[in-house]
Parts: sequence; C-alpha cells; structure tokens
Amino acid sequence: MNRSRLNRYRLNRYCSAACGLLVAVALPGVALAWGEAGHRMIGLVAAQALPADMPAFMREAAAQLSYLNPEPDRWRDPIESHLDPALDAAQAPEHYVDLERVTAAMMQAPTRDVYLAEVHAEHEKAADVGLLPFAIVENVQRLRIEFRLWRAETDPTVRHYIEQAAIYDAGVLGHYVADGSNPHHTTVNYNGWVGDNPHHYTTDKSFHYRFEALYVQTHVKPADFAAQVAATKPRVYGDLRDAAWQYIEATHTYLEPLYRLEAEAPFNDQTQAPDHLKFTLDRLADGAQMLRDLWYTAWITSKVTPEQQEFLKQLQDKYKQPPAPAKPAG
Repeated sequence: MNRSRLNRYRLNRYCSAACGLLVAVALPGVALAWGEAGHRMIGLVAAQALPADMPAFMREAAAQLSYLNPEPDRWRDPIESHLDPALDAAQAPEHYVDLERVTAAMMQAPTRDVYLAEVHAEHEKAADVGLLPFAIVENVQRLRIEFRLWRAETDPTVRHYIEQAAIYDAGVLGHYVADGSNPHHTTVNYNGWVGDNPHHYTTDKSFHYRFEALYVQTHVKPADFAAQVAATKPRVYGDLRDAAWQYIEATHTYLEPLYRLEAEAPFNDQTQAPDHLKFTLDRLADGAQMLRDLWYTAWITSKVTPEQQEFLKQLQDKYKQPPAPAKPAG
C-alpha cells in the first residue's frame, strides 16, 4: 500500500465516529459507534464484575464508568476539530495500532518517546502505526497513582476529590481497553481489506461502522455477555506493557475470522446469523474482562510495598538538603 493512499485512509480512519457525533448532536438519540453503544456496555459490565475488595467508590460508580468509557471519542468533536485540529490530531492514533507495521524494536520500546523514535526510523508517522498499547499502559499508571494517593489520604474532602479523579481516569482507560478488543483497531485492514487480497475479503468502507456500531447497537445488550465476564476470576498483571501487547495481539488473531463472517453474511441491523452474535459477544466480553482486570491490577499494585518504601527513603536521603549554615553572631 503506497504512502499517500495510506495517509488518506488514516485521515479518514475515524470519519464514521466524527460523523456519528455530528448526527448525534443534530439528532438526539442516535447512537455513536462501538464508542457509544459497545463502549458503554463494556464499561458497565466491567464495573459490575469488580471484586468485593475493590474500593466501594469504584464498585458504586458503574453508571459513571459506563458513561465515561466513550469519553476519548467525544474529544473528536467535529466542531472543535474544525476550530483547531490540535487535540484530534494528537490523540487519534491512541485508538489503534496496526500490528502489520509494528517492528520488534517498537514492541520492546519502554516509553512512548522511544517507540516514536523507532516509528520515525521506519520513515513513518505515529498515525501510520498507532499508539494504543501506550494509551492503555499510561492510563493504568494514572489510575494506580490515584489509588496510591487515596490510600494515603486521611482528609475526607480530599479523598473525595481523589475518588472523582480515579473514576474519571478509570473511565478514560476503559475506552482504550475496549478499542483493543475490536480486531479492526489492530490492523491496516480496519475498514475493508487493503493490499493483496487472495481470499477476496470485503473492501467495503462501511464495514467498520456496520460491525462496531450498527450491528452492536441493534443486537446486543449488556446482559448478553455480563455472565460470561462475571464467571472469570479477576487477574493481576505484573508487567503492564507485556499485558497490553499480548491483549492486542490476541485480538488481532480474530481479524480474519471477522472478515470471513462478513463474507458469509454482512454485519448490519438485519443480520440473523448466530455465529455473528457469538463472535461479537466474545469480543465485548474480552474487552470488559480485560478492563476489569486492569482496574483491579491498578488497585492491588497501588499498595506501597516495603521495597518501594525503602526506594523512597533512598531517594529522600539522596536529595536531602543539608541544613543552612548558621548566621554568624553579631
């Protein structure tokens, strides 16, 4: 696929989401993409599956966490983007990563800056590859910091402020985790197959919208996959970066099955094929389960360990200022 063609695809990658937002503003009640229907369901189901040892303020915030899950898509407001493209251009690549274009060096990058240096070494821009793994990892870290502050705070008023910040961070994190459960967000083939196409998969540019928006909002309710998530045991991840990459790579394995289902019967509001529903419910359930587990990981790993306390003490000793010299007498 040549660069100019790829950049045109990238420019239009979230056109359906932006257009959906425009329609929603003009016509209240019209749902957005996997962002407004599927995203809300993933946030709700994940929150309802939180274990009892999570803080009560999180377990009681299911409705708010559901509402906040589509938040990053709201930042793609077409009026705001028309006024100034800065926000939309900066955060749009955080919604996806094209694994076909990811090198081993990119995957091993410890920070966003190192990753972007590797991207640029391949003569590509961030928008040509995507930043989804870092959006997930960085937002888990933000949430973990809020939990750590909450554990240490004794002032009830300040604790309430921290709770609101943590809920917001958890909601925003949820958006990117939900994106990572959709195979379309892991590939250059995000809206119809591009390049070599030996299996004759669809090249229709409405596929992304029809699957994650039209089909989901007309065929799925939270209760359809809530039990599937609730039946799983919460997991604590040791290495966030590995967890994020492995999660996205696992989702990518469902890309061709998704295209094969589309070939059997197109995804739309009239689709009746049971395999299409099972596939979709499994994708939504994986997103909700991963989100529940990352929230839980942030909570469990926010408790300061003895090793971390010793690390903080060493930092304090290293940067301790010597006492100011006494003023001379007289």
